Amino acid sequence: MSKETAFHPRLAALTNEWMDLFGYFAPSVVTGVEEEYRAVRETAGLMDFTMLRKVDLDGPGALELVNSVVGRDVSKLRPGQIAYGPLVDEDGKMVDDCTVLPRGDGRVRFCGANDRDFEIFSSQAEGTGIEVREFTDAMPHLCLQGPRSREILQPLADQDLSNESFPYYTFREDVSIAGVPIFMTRLGYTAELGYELWVDRDRALELWDALLEAGEPQGMKVIGMTALDLFRIEGGFIIGGVEYDPSVSPFECGLGWAVSFDKPDVRGRAGLERDRDGTTLRLTSVV
Repeated sequence: MSKETAFHPRLAALTNEWMDLFGYFAPSVVTGVEEEYRAVRETAGLMDFTMLRKVDLDGPGALELVNSVVGRDVSKLRPGQIAYGPLVDEDGKMVDDCTVLPRGDGRVRFCGANDRDFEIFSSQAEGTGIEVREFTDAMPHLCLQGPRSREILQPLADQDLSNESFPYYTFREDVSIAGVPIFMTRLGYTAELGYELWVDRDRALELWDALLEAGEPQGMKVIGMTALDLFRIEGGFIIGGVEYDPSVSPFECGLGWAVSFDKPDVRGRAGLERDRDGTTLRLTSVV
């Protein structure tokens, strides 16, 4: 049964068109697909992305443990940087596409879309003293995407959000938006300028209301998943259950570039090497 996110009360007042996305209710359409599409391409759109799974790993050796699980070499990431890549099973087949966010002092934040992520990290951490905590519902998050997203956010922010201060594929933990503390990333799923805003659950609706108040007069729209699918396809972004399932390798879904064979520990190495050399199926785009 689909779960409700912290933003569901606000979304339910705007639409009755829903779908299930990774076990959560997500609006398929809010105002209209064409209107939502044009908003993100021309101004900005606001999306509920709470359903992405969030895991914290805390303790000495946390980054090394994560590096032994994900396909990409994240060992040299500095605090505040983000790396994207695959997480595979022992046979080298896709479990998830994910981001790794090292916070320093033995703390790593992980974001994916599969409950198996937490199970894998928990199993790998047994006996290490590393604490693994899943907190998806405790920290819902919104995406604000579009060419005017920074223009909408900056007057509400207590930190500089310029590209110089906040470049692509980085995150910050020192930002408040309209007085609400935010864990903020410069990421997106639309091929537009954009930000992800993670917020404590008890302040989620406060953040929502502030963003709507600031953004709607500038043309911002709340976006459903049908329009989002158009953005991600145009941008070449993949999603579990569409471009891959547990029978697909990273090389077949466009993530072969993010498999680091030169690191000592590569989960599913034999299967990854087999599929790198033996498969011919490749994800491509048609324009």
